[in-house]
Amino acid sequence: MADDLLNDTKTYPGMAHWFDPVLLLQLLNNVVVSSIFGQYADRRLVIAALDTVPPEEHSKRAEDFRSRLKTDQHGGVWIDWVADLGDGFDSTYAVASLLASKDLKIGETLLPRGQALIMGGDEVYPKATREAYANQLRQPYAWAAPDPDRKNDDGRPLLAIPGNHDWYDGLVLFLALFCKEKPWHVGAWRSYQRRSYFAVRLTETWWLWATDIQLADDMDGPQADYFKQIATAMPENSRIILCSAEPGWLYTDSNRKSWEIMEYAAGIAINAGRGHTIPVLLSGDTHHYSRYVGKDGRQYVTSGGGGAFLHPTHQLSQDVSVNFINHREDLKLGTMPDPEHPEKTTAAAYPSFSTSRWLTLRNAFFAFTNWDFSLLMGGIYFLFALLISLRDQPDIYALIAAIFGASLIGYTFKQEVSRKFKIWASAAVHAAAHAFVLIYAARYAIAFNNAHFAWSGEWWEIWKWFGLLAMEMVPVGFLVGSTLFGLNMLITCLLLRMNRNDAFSSLRIGAYNNFLRFRLTEDGFDMYVW
Repeated sequence: MADDLLNDTKTYPGMAHWFDPVLLLQLLNNVVVSSIFGQYADRRLVIAALDTVPPEEHSKRAEDFRSRLKTDQHGGVWIDWVADLGDGFDSTYAVASLLASKDLKIGETLLPRGQALIMGGDEVYPKATREAYANQLRQPYAWAAPDPDRKNDDGRPLLAIPGNHDWYDGLVLFLALFCKEKPWHVGAWRSYQRRSYFAVRLTETWWLWATDIQLADDMDGPQADYFKQIATAMPENSRIILCSAEPGWLYTDSNRKSWEIMEYAAGIAINAGRGHTIPVLLSGDTHHYSRYVGKDGRQYVTSGGGGAFLHPTHQLSQDVSVNFINHREDLKLGTMPDPEHPEKTTAAAYPSFSTSRWLTLRNAFFAFTNWDFSLLMGGIYFLFALLISLRDQPDIYALIAAIFGASLIGYTFKQEVSRKFKIWASAAVHAAAHAFVLIYAARYAIAFNNAHFAWSGEWWEIWKWFGLLAMEMVPVGFLVGSTLFGLNMLITCLLLRMNRNDAFSSLRIGAYNNFLRFRLTEDGFDMYVW
């Protein structure tokens, strides 16, 4: 029984240990390789070259999608959106079970299951492997919605947008699974698309566009031509839900490319001169829910709660400004009525800001929740203590401080796109704390060992002395060094709006999941957050 349970947890794992040193090295390798691969062998260009069909065929595929959707008794079409899934099995399966339910009830409103499912990016974590797609994506959804007929390729359509984690293998597996001619069966759902980007018609007037921004945050030529052709062929005055793997409006202070690509796609639609509008911009990538409202009620929605670790909300700005098709658009974090107190409103963010701040405090226990990283810190502290034991001089202290400083400042610059002063100051204080604790503890341990360790002249006793030093310094690195790392993330995330990703990936919180359910009519749309 224990062996079966162990095998199950290996096959269907819990939340990824993002600070596992082995995983960190693997991800670093994947990022480097995929970046080079994406630059010199862009799979989007390859699939476009292989998908040699006339432009009219693209429009036909987009139009045919509508025939797969049924309307409710009042003429509305229901579709579901989920993003950032395939991390922890429990959280992914929980969301999949709700999506598979015949209907859900919010208050007195009954929400029927979506006629189509849109996956908004990062379908697996932490790496794009065949095992991850099979065990962390397909299997949870297959158990939540068993396949009624494995030989039948008809079923609820599934469309997927690739995120950065899907790109870590150069998009090979994503294209092989989601974009093949014969539909991929994911439980009761069936893949539909032929490219990593797509446009589909949902109703008489509603369309959905999904872009693939790759790792470099760009739009390739064939993709731009595809959307231009679709925009021209669409009926006049169509309404578009524009989807991307990244919520560029949240990253205007750190990654303007992400928003520029989304604006470029919006420009293709609006500049087609056929009266198209974009009432909704939709994304995942950030693992929480938030909604901003722009000009004319345009909705900017982030929903990335499909099963991955939680991201904070307390760092969200109340106001955001973007350049939407050459015009400034000021966004405000939307408000929605509180059903228990209709006269009051609550911020459109989940979890709440106060809950997000409280969760950040868990980083005080970073050393224990990330024990594998703590062991690495223990080893680093021991090696530096060993260096001090060989040469207990100020130049060695300076070298240790310089190594900590260069490493942590470089790491922070890589992880954060913030004001340079905040990066330099926070990383310098962090490095100084490590250097001070390590040097003080090492000198104390060395002095204690020299005073109490009796040498008999045997050469092998040096190993005994080193072993004693390891027994003293590894716990210091494990407990104090790793705790300093966690406290740095806690303070910077809580007070300086930094470490949005690392401070919460370390916590591996698989709760606070969310997904969206839309009802589209010719009069407008209703969006429900579950």
